[in-house]
Amino acid sequence: MTPHEIQQLYDYDQWADLKLLEAIGMVARGQYQKDMVSSFGGIHGTLVHILSADKIWFARWTKNPPVPLKVDDFPTVEVVKKQWDAYHCEMSNFVRSLTDEKLNEPLEYTDFKGDSYSHPLCLQMQHKVNHSSYHRGQVITMLRQLGEKVVSTDMINYIRQKESRG
Repeated sequence: MTPHEIQQLYDYDQWADLKLLEAIGMVARGQYQKDMVSSFGGIHGTLVHILSADKIWFARWTKNPPVPLKVDDFPTVEVVKKQWDAYHCEMSNFVRSLTDEKLNEPLEYTDFKGDSYSHPLCLQMQHKVNHSSYHRGQVITMLRQLGEKVVSTDMINYIRQKESRG
């Protein structure tokens, strides 16, 4: 991937996160906190999981110790949004600094089981967006199950919206 392609991918990722947070902002607190018997409980747990993974990958890429987030530290969607806003700002600056060489350079990291890996940064960055997309889809399903209004976070909708604005 080129720096331009990564920039577009991460612009999309931020757009999709914000669309999802906008929809969730309309959900009653009880529904937001409800255990939906999903991978991470419900909407709340899944959002914190996405944010946690985002921050873990970013920490690895910036040579900082990755620290998983605790769901209890994020009692409301507003607290999640505030942390996501800060992450998006940092990530945006990081993405703008990338070169072809940096993107294609293998980057080593160790997972929480202690296993070490090395993959080009661009593949890790693609994985992070794919991971977020997967879990955003789970949240959309939970919103449907609760009878709430849903949004489409498909990348093609981001592209269409961007093109229509010129």
